[in-house]
Amino acid sequence: MSQQFQPPAPDSVTPAPGYPAAPAPKGNVVLGIVAAVVAAVAAAAAYGAIIGATEHEIGYAAVGVGILIGFAAGKLGGRNPLLPVVAAVLSLGSVYAGGLVGEAVMGSKQLPISTMELLTQHLDIVMKAWKADADAISLVFFAIGALAAFQTARKTAA
Repeated sequence: MSQQFQPPAPDSVTPAPGYPAAPAPKGNVVLGIVAAVVAAVAAAAAYGAIIGATEHEIGYAAVGVGILIGFAAGKLGGRNPLLPVVAAVLSLGSVYAGGLVGEAVMGSKQLPISTMELLTQHLDIVMKAWKADADAISLVFFAIGALAAFQTARKTAA
């Protein structure tokens, strides 16, 4: 009985001698988004702690929030054009959440209620306090954080 030639499966093709193998695809969009979400949560907590400790917003901290989120998205997600946009949106949410955490920290200093209790059981009060404290510079911090996230995700994409 003669054996018939069977070509290798498409995913196991080896390059011809003298030619390099095709580069493996870099980045994983889902991993980039997950990493950016984790970075956004951590950055919101840190930004909120800074606001609570200093009792005012700091623009450089908002830039740091954006850079952290953009770096996570770009490094792990690769060059997908969706990732800078996702990083910018997550930065907006993270700066906002950080502002709420900061308000809760400041409120817990004045009230006999913990920060976590303010955030979980009295979020409406925290949101009203944030809105009362928000001004034009707050919007600038949102924009700066989003721009930093967008640019960082684009520049660090592998």
